[in-house]
Amino acid sequence: MVRTVNYKWYAVYVKSRAEKKALAELIFKGVDAYLPLRVVKRKWSDRVKLVEEPLLRGYLFVFVSEIEYLNVLQTPGVVGYVTFEGKAAAIPEEEIENLKIFLERNKAFVDVSYENIAKGQKVKVVGGPLEGVEGEVFELRGKKRISLRFETLGCSVFADVSLELLEKIELVNS
Repeated sequence: MVRTVNYKWYAVYVKSRAEKKALAELIFKGVDAYLPLRVVKRKWSDRVKLVEEPLLRGYLFVFVSEIEYLNVLQTPGVVGYVTFEGKAAAIPEEEIENLKIFLERNKAFVDVSYENIAKGQKVKVVGGPLEGVEGEVFELRGKKRISLRFETLGCSVFADVSLELLEKIELVNS
């Protein structure tokens, strides 16, 4: 009997400020893991430097099957899976891919908000560095921004996008 292995993306909690170390441990174990990073300016008394920091502090993502599931929990720095109703919440692969595209093309200009924001018009970016990414438009602090909502983590990722680069997505009523 041949059994197909079903891999899914999951978010895991990690110890405070241990995201990069936990990522290295998971990769060493052969687990497909992803830590979204953003570039920020850090100011010291004698200089200003651009550094990479985790986009979502305390989280990283793993692409595992039931076979590797427990192995992840036995990794130094990993606290546990993000769960809903007592069960690890799988994250759609499309959300992880959109996050990767978003950061790959716009790493230095990305913000995160954990506010519970009302949903707006669904759009697709048709030009520029975020071409092909879909999200929702919000007006924040006088700027027009696109937001990708990650329901499973309860956060939104924002980046500045010119309105002329947006195309409305018509929602189909079922």
